Amino acid sequence: MTTNAWDAKLYDSKHSFVWEKAQGVMEQLAPQSGEHILDLGCGTGHLSAEIAANGTEMTGIDRSPEMIAQARKQHPSLRFEVCDAREMPFEGKFDAVFSNAVLHWILEPEKVVRGVAKALKPDGRFVAEFGGRGNIRRLVEAIARAGAALELEHRPASEVWYYPSVGEYAALLEKHSLEVREAALFERPTRLEDGEKGLEAWLRMFAGFVLERIPSTTVLLNTNIFPTNM
Repeated sequence: MTTNAWDAKLYDSKHSFVWEKAQGVMEQLAPQSGEHILDLGCGTGHLSAEIAANGTEMTGIDRSPEMIAQARKQHPSLRFEVCDAREMPFEGKFDAVFSNAVLHWILEPEKVVRGVAKALKPDGRFVAEFGGRGNIRRLVEAIARAGAALELEHRPASEVWYYPSVGEYAALLEKHSLEVREAALFERPTRLEDGEKGLEAWLRMFAGFVLERIPSTTVLLNTNIFPTNM
């Protein structure tokens, strides 16, 4: 899993697309009143609150203490816990496990799937959206070009993100007795806010490892190295 320190305020102020584009997966979840649902990788809790509005009992977990602190502040009536998705302690507790834009950050996916299967009640459901094969390809290529131009050590995307094919992930789910009823790889173009400043905010939020490798003496970065969209 990435070791990025998450900036909860930056996340809320500049990256609202993360939860605003979750309508499709929310429809798939179809939360029902009285259900107990786990939001795996809840971030600052916006989707947890939206799901809870349907009368569900929500538990949100996130590995980032900063995100959980912000979630608790913004949604004090809901339950949020700091928890690593690879080490979930739950057993037969939830009617559904929901996750949005999280699982591509976890490089040990089988540990997560095993935990999800264990956390679900019999006939429970797992509904998730995350980056698939080819996601942010242009941006990954641009980061590599920029790193080469600055003579920085290259870090492969596979060491940062997990972007599986549908077949790869479906096989992993079935290995842990989760019946796959629907899975799809689809395009979702995402326009960043504030033009080139938006790209900078994205890098600071989601790819801090790139900026950390830039020497402090570097004062000029050619932004033409990067694309204006993903």
